[in-house]
Amino acid sequence: MNYCFLALTLLLTIFTNAQTEDTSFKAYTQAIPSSNIQFKMVAIPAGTFLMGSPGADKSAEKDEIPQSIISISAFWMGAYEVTHDEFNLFFQDQNFAENSKVDAVTRPSPQYIDLSWGMGTEGGYPANSMQQFTALMYCHWLYKKTGIFFRLPTEAEWEYACRAGTTTTYYFGDNAKDLRGYAWYKNNSKGVYHKVGLLKPNQWGLYDMLGNVAEWTLDQYDESYFSKLTAGVADPVLTPTATHPKTVRGGSFEDEAKELRVANRRSWEPFWNQRDPQIPKSRWWLTDASFVGFRVVRPLKQPGAGDAEAFFKLHLRQ
Repeated sequence: MNYCFLALTLLLTIFTNAQTEDTSFKAYTQAIPSSNIQFKMVAIPAGTFLMGSPGADKSAEKDEIPQSIISISAFWMGAYEVTHDEFNLFFQDQNFAENSKVDAVTRPSPQYIDLSWGMGTEGGYPANSMQQFTALMYCHWLYKKTGIFFRLPTEAEWEYACRAGTTTTYYFGDNAKDLRGYAWYKNNSKGVYHKVGLLKPNQWGLYDMLGNVAEWTLDQYDESYFSKLTAGVADPVLTPTATHPKTVRGGSFEDEAKELRVANRRSWEPFWNQRDPQIPKSRWWLTDASFVGFRVVRPLKQPGAGDAEAFFKLHLRQ
């Protein structure tokens, strides 16, 4: 028997199967039923990376260190931040009913003022001024509409996808002067957000990961989070135990270049809703954080219906 031939055949079979699996995991366009709205999802491969800032980096803040090696499972991520066009389908859905003890509201409460602040809502502008709760409710609605489990990215997933295999300050290098080609921030935004996808993407085809609007993640904010991570841990997430604070990433159109560093983290702050006229403060909207939005992810390994509902019950109770 020719064992070399058998071994070669086996290796070829494994390689062919791997290639087949790889080609099935690719970017695609997701339609939202009962509408003409679609959005692009980018395939983010599994891998490991160094999360956080090097201790020797003079721009590093104390909540970004120490660095840890993190393993991430494969997932899809929205190529763009969720737009008003997409979000408004949820906002205006009269037929959607949340069968949940978490919240009796079927859809977002009416906005008491124009929370886009005149910056634009139709034609591809990023949805903004919402609490993390609202972003998660949109994900729940999207799951109900499509039968596909979508959620917010964890901090680790967000940074992994943003870095796209790089280790530099920004995913295009270390020179902040190059930000103009990739991100809307204080020096080029003219004080407003812009339509998604107008500037250059990162190496994995994700647009506006830095700047435009900052993006909600799934995690509770903890200044000491990185010091608690175990090297090599897979898919870490700091599951929220309280309504506030949660973590946003990426910086925004209002921020200086240093706030758009890939490792930079930002916590929810009370002033984000200080002018809210509702008592108690709205769990849906942010009167003073026009710079906060979100994008969605879809795990490659989808949870069953029971686990998906348990996820939303856990994260929406806060």
